[in-house]
Amino acid sequence: MSDTLRPRAALRTAVVWEVLQDALERRVEATGRPVLDVLDTGGGSGNFAVPVARLGHRVTVVDPSPNALFALERRAAEADVADRVRGVQGDAHGLFDVVERGGYDVVLCHGVLEYVDDPAEAVRNTVAALRPEGVLSLLAAGLGGAVLSRALAGHFKEARQALDDPNGRWGAGDPVPHRFTAGRLSALVEGAGLRVGAVHGVRVFADLVPGGLVDTEPGALDALLKLEAAAAELAAFHSVATQLHVLGEAPEAEGA
Repeated sequence: MSDTLRPRAALRTAVVWEVLQDALERRVEATGRPVLDVLDTGGGSGNFAVPVARLGHRVTVVDPSPNALFALERRAAEADVADRVRGVQGDAHGLFDVVERGGYDVVLCHGVLEYVDDPAEAVRNTVAALRPEGVLSLLAAGLGGAVLSRALAGHFKEARQALDDPNGRWGAGDPVPHRFTAGRLSALVEGAGLRVGAVHGVRVFADLVPGGLVDTEPGALDALLKLEAAAAELAAFHSVATQLHVLGEAPEAEGA
């Protein structure tokens, strides 16, 4: 686990961060450029953008919230990477009003698809921001994790409704407009012209384990992180993960 992640935060981000670090390293090797251009759509206050910048890359964060962008600026300054992080106000729908097409080696789309009106359009836009052979890191809410969570809380009717609803919603009070299966996310990525390089289940166990246990039991946090990492790549656990991560890889440019 990278020291750029705080221990408790690592329960939610470690799997994605490790996959993303590996993808960045492979792009550096493939391009021969030690500094990549990275776009983080919906990047908020910089949970991923700042650690990526600390690796030496240039990061543009697009987010609709002025408050989040202000927090990003402060966080980047505190991490001494303000010169490598740029925040601009915008969203996935109007992405090319604020950034250029085909200008990025890696694009992050984390926690965005759940809230947009048209997830397929959002994926197409993020893909259009990639350079040839670029990489898309896509993270979205998993259907199975929500069903399991509602059932374990005793809300069996809501669990069944989420299971049957085309958007994975458990009721009118559900704050998440869209949830996804691994198959649906993969189809969105492939439909936008990318190859699915990997699929990972995220927060398979972390949201089910009492926080007090992790905080007080010696070695529990490290053991849980290792368990999450081991289960992340197993398809059997994708169906119960709170989030799903898909790595999409763009094809070579014609004539390359």
